[in-house]
Amino acid sequence: MIKKLHEAGLRSEHAYTAALASIGLSVLSWAVSVKGESAGVDRADRWGIFVGEWAPTFFGLGLALAQYEDD
Repeated sequence: MIKKLHEAGLRSEHAYTAALASIGLSVLSWAVSVKGESAGVDRADRWGIFVGEWAPTFFGLGLALAQYEDD
């Protein structure tokens, strides 16, 4: 799978950037939820948590791609 992703043009830097972007999007979603949602509604907070869980996947993918690029 990593070989196919690398051949398709995906590099470790892309995965790391996606991980950092998902963290930023998670924080942004939380900040918007604090102002936009009424008390007791956790929809936007849940969206922020969901997006925040993408980061470890992207970081792991970045590490796998970096190892593949080194070999």
